[in-house]
Amino acid sequence: MSLGEDRVRIKFNPAAYTLVDKLKQKSAELIDICAAHKPANDAEVARLWTVAQTQYEDAAMWAVKAATAKLP
Repeated sequence: MSLGEDRVRIKFNPAAYTLVDKLKQKSAELIDICAAHKPANDAEVARLWTVAQTQYEDAAMWAVKAATAKLP
């Protein structure tokens, strides 16, 4: 499991909604792209990538909440 998949809990979708799977997969991909470009030798740039990862994680949570808000 990648970092992104772990962060968005990619396997957690008890109702098996296709849209939730899609939102989580795309968010995981974005988090993984950030992780792949985070430098080890530049703390400021690494911090920016880390902030982006956190925002993608937050966005995934809100998108899943919106996608499941009015479902039975």
